[in-house]
Amino acid sequence: MKLKAFLSSIAVLLSLASSYGQIHTTSDTSARQNLNPIVVTGSGHHQRLKKTASPVRVLSSLEIREQGITNLQDALMRMLPQVQTTPSSMGNFLRLNGLGNKYALILVNGRRLIGDMAGNVDLDRIDLSRVRRIEVLDGAASSLYGSDAIGGVINIITDQPASDLISVRSITSASGKGRFSQAVSLNIGKGGFTSSTSFAHNRADSYSNSQWEEVKKGDETELQQTIAPLFSGYRANIIGQKFSFKPTQKLALNAGGDYYEKITSRPRTREDVKGGTDYEMRYRGARLSFGGIYKFNKNNSLQMNFDADRYRYGREYQVDGKTYEKGDYTRSKDQGALSANIQGIMHLMPGSTSIAGLDWRLDKLESSSGNIDNSAYTFAGYIQHEMQIAKGLNFTAGARLTTHKDFGSNFSPKAALMYSPGDFNFRLTYSRGFRTPGLDELHYNYFSVNKGKPQISIGSTDLKPETSDYLSANVEFNSDFLTVSATGFLNYVDKMIIKKNIKVDDAKRAELMALFPEMTEEQAAKLEKYALYSNSDKGRIQGFTLNVNALVTRDIDFGLNYTWNHAKAKSDDTWSKMERSVLNTLTFSSNFHHQWGIYALNVRLSGRLQSKTYYPGYENAPGYGVWNLNTSHSFRVSDKLRIEPSLGIDNIFDRVDRRPDSSLRKYALYNPGRMIVAGLRISFN
Repeated sequence: MKLKAFLSSIAVLLSLASSYGQIHTTSDTSARQNLNPIVVTGSGHHQRLKKTASPVRVLSSLEIREQGITNLQDALMRMLPQVQTTPSSMGNFLRLNGLGNKYALILVNGRRLIGDMAGNVDLDRIDLSRVRRIEVLDGAASSLYGSDAIGGVINIITDQPASDLISVRSITSASGKGRFSQAVSLNIGKGGFTSSTSFAHNRADSYSNSQWEEVKKGDETELQQTIAPLFSGYRANIIGQKFSFKPTQKLALNAGGDYYEKITSRPRTREDVKGGTDYEMRYRGARLSFGGIYKFNKNNSLQMNFDADRYRYGREYQVDGKTYEKGDYTRSKDQGALSANIQGIMHLMPGSTSIAGLDWRLDKLESSSGNIDNSAYTFAGYIQHEMQIAKGLNFTAGARLTTHKDFGSNFSPKAALMYSPGDFNFRLTYSRGFRTPGLDELHYNYFSVNKGKPQISIGSTDLKPETSDYLSANVEFNSDFLTVSATGFLNYVDKMIIKKNIKVDDAKRAELMALFPEMTEEQAAKLEKYALYSNSDKGRIQGFTLNVNALVTRDIDFGLNYTWNHAKAKSDDTWSKMERSVLNTLTFSSNFHHQWGIYALNVRLSGRLQSKTYYPGYENAPGYGVWNLNTSHSFRVSDKLRIEPSLGIDNIFDRVDRRPDSSLRKYALYNPGRMIVAGLRISFN
């Protein structure tokens, strides 16, 4: 009843505002809500969204801003039903189309982003204030992007330095639980040269939605108090710099880099209650990139890029201990990558586009916890050709041949057919994906003791690359005011790499003691099994997505996105639902925008509803629905100065999962409850 009454009230307010707006000056809504933007991820070159052979979901910076979102994980969760994220002190565990982190390829301007932490990805490396749009390509895409593109590709397109003489922007946001973000940028441009400098600071406090945890004592379960956080607080800073130079109309050069630092902020260890910690996790990352593009003419170009990326993390102790002092730092993992790419885009015949390119990449990993110090290189060549074979009928074929240091060659083809009669698009796609085993999966040798029991995980150099076969069918209707897209897909994954538990006999126990000399005989006697990375499982993901975007009036638009995802894995000849899979998810947003002279009002209502999350062997996490409301008020003070305060409510109906913590309990909703969100955006250009 609360939801029905609330939505009815919103509908009345929007209707009244729209009626009032009819007698006032109305802004050009079509310029605000572009249903046919230019994208690059689906085809590897710039083209209109409606013309791409593979459907691409686009999140614009305007949509993100109107929802009052300040971090990437919130943008993905609120606006993309096929994405789930789970926060922790070790980053965010991300699922895309039913598959976990390692099957989702994250790009920044088409280049890979590293930053794996115990199977999680550090999305806080991205300064959302500098993001122009986010493009999401569902399904396998290894023919263009190589390894890891099995579940899909998330390509984060950042702002390019502006050509204005000078522009300055400040974005501030604050809400409950100590959440605060501040981003500033300075752009300078003159005579074909542009510079963009940015800084972002983000922080949040740790919190828990229940102060209790369930503890097993004999045959009974008791509640005891805990200060262990559900969400780990942090402080993070990002500094970015970009340069671009266009000496001629045909040549454009660019260079840039960013530095990232983050440290967690969690409760300290206490004697009277459990759940505290003596150390924080500290993360550092740095990226450098250089590139250029030469246009032979308006139809043919050649581009080159070189990237260097480094990411490392470890423990920083906050108190004195038996083996460490306050301020000591122990590094856990150090990742590095060098990559180079050269690509040509050619329009050799009317109605056709050809892409050919070469990729080289070197990955390096040092891990003290896993005794790893190894590297691997890959070299790849790829080609793709799009052509019109009849009126309204287009065919795309592509392939990549990848050579890996340890696994030899891998061939990844793609074929897509698109028929476009009038306002409709009909698409059929087949693509093959692959993922080479990570350096940790190949060379991991991990030993630790938890509550007196030894834990061992071992990599295997006998692993084979994981592969997938992806099939999809899409039908899409496009007009100036309405876009409806429906897609059904199948994704079959083979040779999935998992940690398989192996029983320990006396011979294996002796072998493991030799491999880990730090393990005592007493600890070895308690060892019953160890984990070995193996090509064990198969995966089968069936899904359906529906996307609707509509301009109802010049002032009102709405979007609805629904995903049905049935993900199963086969292990030991038994099929079961994949861990963390969600069957039904829906995201919704409705927006009102109107301008009166120098003042513009924007009101956006958004929500995410999802069914329960499956955790085989654990208690499933219940489904939930979270609704958010954000208003922004833009004042054009002068031709160059715009001030935009905003005010909103996150989690309007205060939906919170307050179940006590437990070793058999998992969560899907990490929201702390209803919060007021206030922001201020100042732009000068």
